[in-house]
Amino acid sequence: MAAKASGRCKGKLALVTGAAQGLGAAHARRLAEEGAKVLCTDINGDGAEATAARIVEEMGAGHAVGVQHDVTDPDAWERVVDVAERELGGLNVLVNNAGIGVGGNIETCKFEDWQRCFSVNVDSIFHGCQKALPLMREHAPGSIINISSIAGLIASDTMPAYNASKAAVWMLSKSIALHCAKNRMDIRCNSVHPTFVDTPILDGTAINHNIDKDVLMEKLARQIPLKKVGEPDDIANAVVYLASDESKFMTGAELKLDGGISAM
Repeated sequence: MAAKASGRCKGKLALVTGAAQGLGAAHARRLAEEGAKVLCTDINGDGAEATAARIVEEMGAGHAVGVQHDVTDPDAWERVVDVAERELGGLNVLVNNAGIGVGGNIETCKFEDWQRCFSVNVDSIFHGCQKALPLMREHAPGSIINISSIAGLIASDTMPAYNASKAAVWMLSKSIALHCAKNRMDIRCNSVHPTFVDTPILDGTAINHNIDKDVLMEKLARQIPLKKVGEPDDIANAVVYLASDESKFMTGAELKLDGGISAM
C-alpha cells in the first residue's frame, strides 16, 4: 500500500532507470505521487513508456516521460540526460535502479555472464553519474540513489557475480558521495540494500525452478526474521526519503531494507 502523498518531492526532477516494471516502476510512481517530475528509462522502451503513461493517467500531463535506454552505453546516457533537461527542465535526483542477476558458483559461472552482470549493475552507475553530474550541479541540491542489495553485504556461494557487483555498488556510492561533498556540489549519494521483494523477478524464479509462486514466497519468507517478503513500496518509500530534503544530512550511507537478515 502506497504512503499518503504529501508533496515531499515537490520540485524534484528525477531519472529512474529500470523503470519498466518491478522496483523501478514503483520508485517512479512514488516519486511522482510525492510531486516529482520523472523520466522513466529502461532497455525495454515500451515498458518505460507504459510506466510513464500510467503515471500521467493518474496524475496528469507533465508528471512523467518514458524512453528506451541501455544503461551500459555511455552515449545512451548522454541522450537521456539531454531528454531530462529538455522534458523535465533539469535533473536533481538520479535513481540507478537497473540491474540483473546471473547464476552459477565460482566454478560454473561463465565469464561473459560475470562481465554482463558488472556492466549492467556497476558500469551503468559509473557512466550515469559521469554524464548526469554536470546537469545535477546546475539544479542542486541533488540526490543520487543507487539500488544495491543485501547480497552486496552478505555473500552466498551460489551467486559470486551478483554478490561482487552489488558490493561494488555499495563502495562506489561512498566514493561518489565523498567526491560530491569534497567539491561542494550539494549532491548526496547513498545506496539502498533490499532483500527479497515481490516483483516479476520472483515470478521468473518460480518458473525457472518449477515451483509454485506461493511456495517460493513462503520459502523466502522463512529466511527473513520478519517472516515476510518485501513489497515494492517498502523500497520505493525509502527512495522517496532519500530523494527528498528530509535526508539532506545523509550521504555515503547504506540503507538496509532486509527484514532483519543482516542483524543475524
